[in-house]
Amino acid sequence: MANKEATVAELEEKFQSSTAVLLTEYRGLSVAKLKELRRSISADATYAVVKNTLTKIAANNAGISAFDDQLAGPSAIAFVHGDPVNVAKGLRDFAKANPLLVVKGGYFDGSALSAEEVGKLADLESREVLLAKLAGAFKASLFGAAYLFNAPLSQAVRTVDALRQKQESAA
Repeated sequence: MANKEATVAELEEKFQSSTAVLLTEYRGLSVAKLKELRRSISADATYAVVKNTLTKIAANNAGISAFDDQLAGPSAIAFVHGDPVNVAKGLRDFAKANPLLVVKGGYFDGSALSAEEVGKLADLESREVLLAKLAGAFKASLFGAAYLFNAPLSQAVRTVDALRQKQESAA
């Protein structure tokens, strides 16, 4: 009994401290394959095989009811502490190579995610790529603004130079 309460408390803390949670079913995967999956996403998440009833209690205690209907069969959860996009990509890529892994859904930013929405999350570019694109857009707009500010000044210089040349040729 005390062991179960400790497990529920530990799971509840993981639910609360995670930026996202992705629920999977691993029926038929070997221990070696699960270890390989854990290694592939370990930079951004911890992957844990969980008991359904204890997980449901812990999730509800943490204010998450998204998994109530999905906790059936052998379940494992990726508790994301890094970039959710990288973890979703890792799970998707692993599931392509190992069709026995099924992504059931997830919880991100205060709302439940279906399996399709987790797939869309995996299709996003990583945070670093998006930040680089944003920086490129800012840089382009700054160059455009600098050109607009310099254009009247350079036009005025060309006009003054043309007037000077006209006066020199007239004199």
